[in-house]
Formats: sequence, structure tokens, C-alpha cells
Amino acid sequence: MASALADPRAFWREQARRVEWHRAFDEVLDDARAPFARWFAGGLINLCHNALDRHLATRAGQPALICASGETGQERILSYRELHGEVNAMAAAMLALGVRRGDRVLVYLPMMAEAAIAMLACARIGAVHSVVFGGFAASSLAARIADAQPALAICADAGFHNGQPVGYKAWMNEALAMAGAHCPVLVVDRGLLPWSAMPGRDHDYAALRARHLGAEVPCAWLESSHPSYILYTSGTTGAPKGVQRDTGGHAVALASSMALLFQAAPGETMFTTSDLGWVVGHSYGVYGPLIAGMSSLLYEGSPLRPDAGSWWRLVEKHRVRLMLSSATAMRLLRRGGRQAFARADLGSLRCLFLAGEPLDEPTAAWLEDALGKPVIDHYWQTETGAPVIGLPLTDLDGKTPLRRRRGSPGLATAGYRLEVLDEESGQACAPGAKGLLAARGVLPPGCLSTLWRRDEDFLRTYWSRSDGHWRYASFDWAVAEDGGHLRVLGRADDVINVAGKRLGTREIEEVLLADAAVAEVAVVGMPHALRGQVPVAFVVPRAGMEVAARTLELQLANAVSAAMGALARPRKVVLVQALPRTRSGKVLRRLMRELMAGVPAAQLGTDDLRQVMDDLGRAFAAGEREDAVPGMA
Repeated sequence: MASALADPRAFWREQARRVEWHRAFDEVLDDARAPFARWFAGGLINLCHNALDRHLATRAGQPALICASGETGQERILSYRELHGEVNAMAAAMLALGVRRGDRVLVYLPMMAEAAIAMLACARIGAVHSVVFGGFAASSLAARIADAQPALAICADAGFHNGQPVGYKAWMNEALAMAGAHCPVLVVDRGLLPWSAMPGRDHDYAALRARHLGAEVPCAWLESSHPSYILYTSGTTGAPKGVQRDTGGHAVALASSMALLFQAAPGETMFTTSDLGWVVGHSYGVYGPLIAGMSSLLYEGSPLRPDAGSWWRLVEKHRVRLMLSSATAMRLLRRGGRQAFARADLGSLRCLFLAGEPLDEPTAAWLEDALGKPVIDHYWQTETGAPVIGLPLTDLDGKTPLRRRRGSPGLATAGYRLEVLDEESGQACAPGAKGLLAARGVLPPGCLSTLWRRDEDFLRTYWSRSDGHWRYASFDWAVAEDGGHLRVLGRADDVINVAGKRLGTREIEEVLLADAAVAEVAVVGMPHALRGQVPVAFVVPRAGMEVAARTLELQLANAVSAAMGALARPRKVVLVQALPRTRSGKVLRRLMRELMAGVPAAQLGTDDLRQVMDDLGRAFAAGEREDAVPGMA
């Protein structure tokens, strides 16, 4: 968007018309304290009003939330009118429990309607929600409770993991004790696991909902810069830190991205597969689609439960127009082949968008061929709240397809001045050269305004100043191609140093994924006395492939040598049944590096993760005992 760079204030003033303001803002951008930025300073706004209330006149009967569970088999559909009523009841219950404007509410719920209702209720009364992914066990939950200091915690009796109920309420009890926190706990009882209430602290949501159903809670009109939520991330900063999002800038950023990037239309259905505990779920599972007047489909469960066709049957049933998922999820589905796609009518689907980690070319090609639909990758971070690099399906005329390059998410989105900088000199890299991705100047609307109660850490972690300009560090490696297209290579800490040469693990993984026998792969660096580090590839073979293990190892190693040279050749190719993952699906490369370095395993949260790591350890140890594959360093 050239206009967003040529005259950003004029561009964002126009985009701000996509949402409703209770009081008009005085200035588009106050950057007197750059790199801190106050977007739409002086304006009063409310996210819940823009997501629900303003649509009631024209969309009261339209589905707003469609909540499906692959674990229970249940489905719940709430119209805009019904969702508005539920949010008001939840907001009234929060007020009755003492929550006030600016207070934090910690939400620890599975993918169910009440999670979205709690978020919207917080927005309605001006409370700051902090949603914690339900896969986190007590210690991780306790760290977030201690930092956010919530006035209220909301949890379920239980959620699911691999088909088995897990005790959210039990973990909440343990986490509150570990954090030394004392606040009311609102329990959404699903009837999955027994729990007992602590007198004076715990409250049953069903009883409070019945008491407050029919309540009308007015929206709190908030300064544009008022925090809307805190979301904890360790992705770019090591220890979990609270990314703080504003209200007005967030609303405008989502409204503009829904229109310009996703090219969404009111009344359509959007299916975002991310858990609401992650930023994608915040932006495009709840707020973005509702601000745009769409129906949002939320799903509880793995993409493989009850089978690999579950997502696609939902696309058919609910006439999903836009789908946003992750490359990780698609690689999992790829292991099952084309059959899952073939069983569903995907005629309604216009486009599949992916985000969360780089999309490799082999997976992109396979997906487009199997789906018969465009697949568009986006690059963004928890910190940015919306895509930084990406392309819409068509130009602004809605007809002309834009030129996409597989392996690249495309061009910088509106408001970003992106640069690829040499790690040592800090100067711009030539096209085709690998460097660190940075954004110049204050960040556009919707990005983090600071870290929760840590302004100094915000400055120290993300920002530097040179040549009279502020630069935001993404901590990702990238390559700028001719024509402005950007190719993101992965995290800076996912680059390995082999004999003084820096190699991106993603580049090696793409070569390996191009082999038809490979379903999934993770490449990590192993310490080496002579070379510093050497790449090791953990490979999950595709089911049904009849290739001898030793033959496949040599075949893959040779492919990397041919494509990238001898230094990139994996020291070992370790065949495994599964890769260790977080409950959100991301590969835990850190655990694999520690395994190879002989670091004692940390406490692992789930039995299945422990089993995967045990299997990896045995496979790696067996590879150590065998003779090296010929040609491996």
C-alpha cells in the first residue's frame, strides 16, 4: 500500500472510518514519545460495540459464532442477538464479582463459546483480558497470573487432549497457589470432570448466568490507547512477557485488514483454526470477523480428530468462504493424503490463508493441487497483531489476481517500512542476501503499544536507533527478492553456524520436504568439535512409503548436498514416528537441541510428549551406534 507510506496519517484517517467512534479522535498519530505511538489519540471507542452492538440493526439473526467440537461432537450456533445477550450476562456477572475498568481478567478456557464471550464481555466493560492457552499446565499458568495480577480468573472444569479430559480447574487451583494470588474464580462446568468449589472464592458460571441473563450492560467508552488485552509470548523475547495491545488502533487495524487483505464481506463465514489462546485466535477468531459483520467458526480439537476430514466437512456444512490456518496443521493433514479433501464439497471456499510459521514450497504446491484453491501465506507475530507481509487474493479491483511466489508471503502490508539488514554492519542487504528483518519507524496501528508494565524492556528488547530512525527488530531472518517480495527464513535462533557459514534450518527442511517419502521434518543444529555445529534432520516418513530406512537417509542427505552444498548436508538423518510439539502444533526444536547436546530433559507436561521424546532419544542413540551414512560429515 504505497499510500500508507506516502501519507500515513491520511491513509489511517480514512481506514478509521471502517469502525464507529463514540468521540472522534483529535489526531491520527501522536509519536512525540517515539517509538511509543498513540494512534487515534483522543478518540473514544469500544471493541465490543464494534463487534456486536452496531450490527444488531441489520444482522441480529445472522450467525455470529459457530462453535464445533471434534471432542464432544456438539455444535452451538449463536446469532448476533444471542451472542449480544450472552456477552451482557457475562459482563454483568463480572461486575457483580467486582471487576472494574482497567482490571485484568485471566481467561483459561478451551475452544468453546464462553471463551469468546468472556473476551467480548471484558471489552464491553473496559477490563483487560489475558487469555492463556489451555494447553499450558500449572507452572506456566502461574507465571502469567503473577504478572497480570487478575481481579478475576475464568476456567472450565476440563478440556481435552488427545481425546482425554484434562483438569483445567485443578491446574487453576495449583497455579493460583503457586502465584500466591487471591481472586474470584468463575468456573464453566462442562460436566467432564468432578470439581469442588472453594467457599468464598469459586463461583459456578451457570448460576451467575441465570441470574444475569437479560441484563443490559452499557459499553464503556475507552480512550483509543486504553489496553484491550495482554497476551503472553516467549516467541521473540525468551521469557514470557505480556504484549499489550491498545483499543482504537487494534480495531482499525483489524477492520482494514479484513477489507484490504482478506477481502472479506459481511455475511460470509470465516474459519480460523487457531486456539483463542494465541494471537491469531484473538484477531481473526473473534474480533476481526465480528467487526466485519461475518460469521466466525471456532473448532475444539485436533485437525485429525475424529479424522482428517473433520475441518473440511465443516467448510462444506457452514459454507466457509475464508479459512485461516497454519502450515503445521496442513503438514499434519498432508500425511493423510488427498482423501480427506475429496470427501467434502469445498465449492464455497474462496481461499486458504496460512500463518504462524514459514510455508515451504512443497507443502504449498501440494495443498493448492489437492484443494484446487489458492493458498496464501502471511507473515506476522504476536507483537504485530495482524499480518506484516502478505498479499490479498486479487488487486483492489477484486478481479486481477496478484503475482504470488511460492515460498514468499509477498509484500509488506499497509504501514510497514520493512528492511533486511546485515547482522554485523546494520546496513541494508542486497537483493538475495540473507539478513535480519526490521521495520523502520513507529509501528502501524494494532501493534503492541508496550510490554505490560515493562516500558524499559519494550525499548531494550525490540528497538534500536540509527541514522535518525527507530528500527523494530523482528528477530527473523529474511531475504529481499527483486520486486520487493520478501522470503522469511525463520527465527534468528533457528540459524546454525557450520564451519563459519550460517545456514537457515528452514532452507534445509524445504529440500527434504520436496521428497515424496517425507511427511514432516525438523532440522536442528548439533554441537560439533570441529565445525561448531552440524545439521541433524529428524524425519517422519510418509505412511505407506516402501523405501528402506538406510536408502531414504542417503537419498535425503544427497538431495541436500546437491541443492545447498556439502556444508548443509545433514550429519544424521533420524527417522522417527512423530515430532515433539506444543499443544498448538509448533515443533519443539529446543527439546531436540537439548537431547542432542546431552542436556537432561526438563519436566514435560504430558505423557504423549514424554513418549515422543523417549522415541526420539532412542532413534538418535541408535543412529549414533550405526556407521555414518556415506558422505555425511
